Amino acid sequence: MIRCMRSTRRLFARSAVAASLLAKAASAEEIIGGRRTVALRSRAATLLIDLGGGFKVPYEPDDEETDIGLIAKKLKKFLDSHLAGKKYQLWFEPGKYLVSECGYLITQVNVVKDNNHQVFVGVDSGLNHLIRPMMYDAYHHIVNISNPDAQEKSYNVTGYICETDTFASDRLLHEVREGDYLVFYNAGAYGFEMSSNYNSRYKPAEVMVKAGKAFLIRKREEFENLLKNQVEINF
Repeated sequence: MIRCMRSTRRLFARSAVAASLLAKAASAEEIIGGRRTVALRSRAATLLIDLGGGFKVPYEPDDEETDIGLIAKKLKKFLDSHLAGKKYQLWFEPGKYLVSECGYLITQVNVVKDNNHQVFVGVDSGLNHLIRPMMYDAYHHIVNISNPDAQEKSYNVTGYICETDTFASDRLLHEVREGDYLVFYNAGAYGFEMSSNYNSRYKPAEVMVKAGKAFLIRKREEFENLLKNQVEINF
C-alpha cells in the first residue's frame, strides 16, 4: 500500500509538471513531448495522465488558439505507440477553453473626456465586474458595437470605481460617443466568477443567447441584494 501511494505521488508530481507545459506550449509537438516522461516511467497498474488545463484561447485579434483536433491526433498516435495494451485514464481540465469566448461584458459609455493629451472613456462597469485588466494587466479585446464604421481613435477606457480602474490604455476603438455600447471579449471564464460587490456595486444580469434568442438566466442585483445577509442586532 505504501509503495502504491509513493508511486501515485510520483505520478501526480510528474503529471503536474507536464500539465503546466500545456499553457506555454506553442505546438502539438511540445504538448505531446512534455507528457513522454510521465507516460514511459510510470509502472502503476492503471496509468493516470492528467494533461491539466491552460488550452490557449485568443485574447488579441492575432493570437493563436490551441488546435484541439491536431493535439488529439498526435496524442492518440503517441499513446497507441507507447501504451499499447496498458490501462490508462486520460484527464483534461479544459474549463477556460470551453467558456472563455462564450462570454461578453456589455457596457455603456457614461462620459468621454478629452484633456488635450488623452481621451478617456468612462463606462458603467469596473473592476467589480471584470478585474483581470487591473489585477495583472490582462488584455481583453474591446469593440464599439454602436459605431462600427467610424474612424479609429486612441482611448483610455476606465470604469466607475474610485480605485485604479483602467480597462485599457491607448486602445484603438471606432470613435466613441456618450451612450455607445462597448463589448469586452473573453469574459466567459473571468467575468461573473471573479466579480464582487466592491464599493457596494451591484453584479450585472446574465443573458444567454441560443439560436438567436436571448434568455435572462440571472437577474441584475438591486440594493436589497447587498443587505440580505446582514443580521440586525438589538442592543
